[in-house]
Amino acid sequence: MRNVRDYAVVSGAYWAFTLTDGALRMLVLLHLHRLGYSPMQVASMFLFYEFFGVVTNFVGGWLGARFGLKSTLFAGLSLQVVACALLAWRSEHLSIPLVMATQALAGVAKDLTKMSSKSFIKQVVPEGDARGLMKWVAVLTGSKNALKGVGFFMGGALLASVGFRGACSGMAIGLVLAVVVATLMLPRAVGKAKEVSLKRLVTKDARVNWLSAARLFLFGSRDVWFVLALPIYFVAELGWTHPQVGGFMATWVIFYGVVQALAPAWITGRRRETPTGRRLIGWTGGLIVPLGIMLVLLNAGCAPEVVLTIGLFVYGAIFAANSAVHSFLIVKYSDRDDVALNVGFYYMANAAGRLLGTVLSGAVFQAAGLGMDGLRACLVASFVMVLVSAVLCEPLGRAEEARNVTAGGE
Repeated sequence: MRNVRDYAVVSGAYWAFTLTDGALRMLVLLHLHRLGYSPMQVASMFLFYEFFGVVTNFVGGWLGARFGLKSTLFAGLSLQVVACALLAWRSEHLSIPLVMATQALAGVAKDLTKMSSKSFIKQVVPEGDARGLMKWVAVLTGSKNALKGVGFFMGGALLASVGFRGACSGMAIGLVLAVVVATLMLPRAVGKAKEVSLKRLVTKDARVNWLSAARLFLFGSRDVWFVLALPIYFVAELGWTHPQVGGFMATWVIFYGVVQALAPAWITGRRRETPTGRRLIGWTGGLIVPLGIMLVLLNAGCAPEVVLTIGLFVYGAIFAANSAVHSFLIVKYSDRDDVALNVGFYYMANAAGRLLGTVLSGAVFQAAGLGMDGLRACLVASFVMVLVSAVLCEPLGRAEEARNVTAGGE
């Protein structure tokens, strides 16, 4: 019962953080647009968020193993408090350096909190319970993504009702309460490894390395068209308003999170077998279908609004299944002592993929010519990155099978 209670506390803290993470991004985006910043200027301010996510994940797993997951969770929540408080304090005098600095803090906060929460699942689920592990990983990850979408709505609503300063102040206060609850209720030493060396920052487990490489290109393939090119196209070419774009993106994220949370029920099939690394080849390759159909229909002159909105939801369902399998496998591959290190390394690749996708989204969209040509070019880039991710799943499958043989089967 203590493990279940601790998991509930960690999940609650993660959910509180996720709501503020989604709301803060929408608040900053809409507020800066209202102040007259261009879309490219606004997008550039979020690069620090992704870059520091890479850095944080590289060392965050080591910090979690060295000092315990409670310490890294506390640090992540506290840094988000500081970011919100700084934005509230300087709301009338925002500058590009200040916004980039707060986004850097938010990026560090997000990945410390995420690494801590997902690593904690390994401490709760009994050893050998693969189905239970997949269920709880999917629930935590899917609910997080759904709540991030709710956070988008919350950010817009708070901006309209209490203003930028009031919204940031209120979120800082809410997070302080989450910090207090987590500090009082969680055990101090959970997640600490018996032996922690800086050499372990880079894992020697081939399964983790191949899975991380596949994750990098998987998330790069999403963000290369989803993060920047798609919303700008909706506004500039289709005439959508910012609330319409924000509402659509939030709805998609919520849908994505719900599908991800329910994924174990239909991924495992009738045999109720948990997925393997080799099965990722099919799930990843499946993303080629909606991307290819969208490209064909757009080239044929079909209504882009219909093609993109329907295509994005089909793509999102398949992508959610991929992400659910990925998140399950990284926890499954890790022992309790090294789970924080492996999860940190893995999510470093995730953050690197998002950073790569964000940079390429702006660069490809602009180089190919803003508008339909640019969007098609970003979809082609996504298509190529999906292929690379699927190819990387083949050596992952071999490494997993070799490990099973060495261990005498799992």
